[in-house]
Amino acid sequence: MTKRLVNPVSLYDGSPLGLSHGTIDEESSLLFISGQVAWDLQHLVSDNSVEGQFSLSLENVRRILTETDSNVDDLLHMRIYVRGEIEDHMEALAPILSNFLGKSRTAITGIGVSSLATKATLVEVEAVARLRRP
Repeated sequence: MTKRLVNPVSLYDGSPLGLSHGTIDEESSLLFISGQVAWDLQHLVSDNSVEGQFSLSLENVRRILTETDSNVDDLLHMRIYVRGEIEDHMEALAPILSNFLGKSRTAITGIGVSSLATKATLVEVEAVARLRRP
């Protein structure tokens, strides 16, 4: 297997944590996007609301897709982790997700969790996409 790492300079440095923001399996043309949170370049949460963190996490997903000349139409699956009961946030998160995806639809799993990367982290989004072959 040949893999290529994807780490946009506009996102925090994941190397101290042992992660790459994205990993491409060159043979299958699949892009695996690590869980994206609303961290700035200093690994600090830049918004204290679930909705704000969700929007920022999705923007990070978009940055990684853009770095690989892809877009939301190439997404195959997304997992959305929300601190607490996800049902409590669905009404607020659904329009944000719908706006992000536009006409594209992908498989989505929503999971309520008790903790994430830091105490201030409320949302995390991971994804899998198929890259376009040249």
